[in-house]
Amino acid sequence: MAKDSALNGKLVVLMGGSGFIGNYVAQALLERGARVRIASRNPEKAFKLKPLANLGQMQFARCDATNRRSVEQCIEGADAVVNLVGSFEGNLRTLMGEAPGWMAEAAAREGASAFVHISAIAAEPDEDTSNDYAAAKCLGEKRVFEAFPNATVLRPSILFGKDDNFLNMFGQLISTLPILPVFGPDSELQLVYVDDVAEAVARTLEDPGKFGGKTFELGGPEKLTMLEINRRIAEAQRRKRTFLPMPDRLSATFAALPGTPMSSDQWNLLAQGNTVSGDFPGFSKLGIEPKPLGLFLDKWMTRYRKHGRFAERLSA
Repeated sequence: MAKDSALNGKLVVLMGGSGFIGNYVAQALLERGARVRIASRNPEKAFKLKPLANLGQMQFARCDATNRRSVEQCIEGADAVVNLVGSFEGNLRTLMGEAPGWMAEAAAREGASAFVHISAIAAEPDEDTSNDYAAAKCLGEKRVFEAFPNATVLRPSILFGKDDNFLNMFGQLISTLPILPVFGPDSELQLVYVDDVAEAVARTLEDPGKFGGKTFELGGPEKLTMLEINRRIAEAQRRKRTFLPMPDRLSATFAALPGTPMSSDQWNLLAQGNTVSGDFPGFSKLGIEPKPLGLFLDKWMTRYRKHGRFAERLSA
C-alpha cells in the first residue's frame, strides 16, 4: 500500500495527535509510508506507536495549541496537516475556534497540499449558539476554510473503539452497578468506528483534488438510542441490569453541577442526538463502508464479564 499511496514519503503533521483518534490516524498514515509528526501538549502519550514506524518515519513535537507561535513551529515543513484538537474544557473559542485557523494559515504558507480538519456533528452548527462547544467547532470550520479553501472538514459522530472513553465508561459502570440511570434515554446516536474515521482522513489526504473544499458527515450504519446502547453493553457482558430513564430536566440539573462526569455542553449535545443530517456527503463518497458496533461489542465486553475470558467453557 505504501508504494502506491500519494502520501508515501510525505510529512504529515497531526495536531493533537496523541489522543484517541490520533493513534488510529497515525497508524493509517504509517501504513501508507507517510512520515508522521505528532504535535501535542503531551506527545509522550503517543510513544507507544514507535514500534509501528520505520527508522525516521515518526517524530514528536511538544505543542501548545493556544499559542500561535507554537502552532506555527510544529507545522514547519509539512506536506499535509490534520487537526485533531478537541476538548470540552478550557478556552474553547481559542482552542477549537481560532487555533484551527492558525494551523490552516501555517499549512498554506508552508505550501501543504492538504489540510484535514476534524470537527463534529452538531444539531445547530451556529456560531451564535449558547453551546460553547458547538460554537467553537463552527468557528473553527469557518477559520479553516478562510485560510485554506481546499481543506477538508470531517464531522464524525461519537467515536467508538476498543480503547475509547465512551463504551469503556459505560462498560465499567454496568459491570459494577445493578441499577443505573440513563441520561437522554431516547437520544439517537450514530456511533462511528474510529478506524473508519482514520481511513477517511487518510483517503482525503491522498486526494485533495477530489475531496478538498468539502465537508463530510461521518456516522455509523445504525442509529441507536442511549437506552439501547446501555442494554447492548449489559447483554454483551452477560449481565442483567435495571436501567432508569432520567427526565431531561433532572439530567440538565445534574450536568450543571460541579464535578460531574458530564458538562452542560455535553448534555445539550446528547439531548439533541448525534446523527448525520443528510445535507453533506458521507462515507459512501469516500468509498468506505462503516462498520457497526455489533461487530466488536461482544468481544470488547469480555473483560467486563464476571470471570472475564474464563466466564464460559469452550466445547471440545
